[in-house]
Amino acid sequence: MNILEVHNVSKHFTGHTALDDVSLNVPRGSVYGLLGPNGAGKTTLIRIINHITAPDSGHVIFDGHRLVESDVASIGYLPEERGLYKKMKVGEQAIFFAMLKGMSRTEATVMLKEWFEKFGITDWWNKKVEELSKGMAQKVQFIVTVLHRPKLLIFDEPFSGFDPINANLLKEEILSLHREGATVIFSTHNMASVEALCDEITLINNSRNILSGNVAAIRAERGGNRSAFIVTGDTSLIVEPLDSIGATVDIVPLDNGDTRLLVTPQHGTSLRHVIEVVNSRLDIRAIEPAIPSMEEIFIKTVQQNTPEQQL
Repeated sequence: MNILEVHNVSKHFTGHTALDDVSLNVPRGSVYGLLGPNGAGKTTLIRIINHITAPDSGHVIFDGHRLVESDVASIGYLPEERGLYKKMKVGEQAIFFAMLKGMSRTEATVMLKEWFEKFGITDWWNKKVEELSKGMAQKVQFIVTVLHRPKLLIFDEPFSGFDPINANLLKEEILSLHREGATVIFSTHNMASVEALCDEITLINNSRNILSGNVAAIRAERGGNRSAFIVTGDTSLIVEPLDSIGATVDIVPLDNGDTRLLVTPQHGTSLRHVIEVVNSRLDIRAIEPAIPSMEEIFIKTVQQNTPEQQL
């Protein structure tokens, strides 16, 4: 089952289309990547899911029913632009936000104390937010976002501004919440995080959904018939022979002195013929499918779906 379904959602502002007939399905229990360049429409979609704004057309299904305002209590949203009241004390503010999500003061206080101890920030309870560094404030807002154990967690660039140690701490806590049953949506530009964390993705560009699916399947499909050869020898000797049989090659030097050849046979050229040509001029150490990274797929797909005047 899907915990979230977006059906043909469009949203227009004066002189601008933010979303144009966007549909997607988020499987229950998945880690889902919502990707796209700046201004693509991701934040508008997230605001619609959080009932902050309404679509002009289309609708959203949440947990098996049409999305309503009360569903917000089952959603945790950490926006990229963090928002805490600077003059309020950290503890009181955290309790305030927890109560907005339907928790009692007593329940919120107990759980917040546990989270503050887990993050090693118990000394911040009576400090004002303006006394905290950006990273400290982000930790507090993360706790507020996940405290009520929502069914759906939405993180917009959650690791932005964190050093590697604290970014890893947040990642481990997010994965722990996922293991406990939460569905997670990441909106991020960090494709390494997408490869490491996400099961499924949707890529939005110019207000439209241009790619959706399973991460592993997309990478395998986009790899096509390209192969990676790990070789030693003078690679300048291989370009012309490969070209003569109808195969393109990208040459990538490796740190250990070997070279990675990314070879794409064309015009009916067989992999066996490619291997024969490469083996006649270079020493082959390994051959494997050349699966593209999500960053390569992101860039290529966006470029293919962006008018030339916008590039």
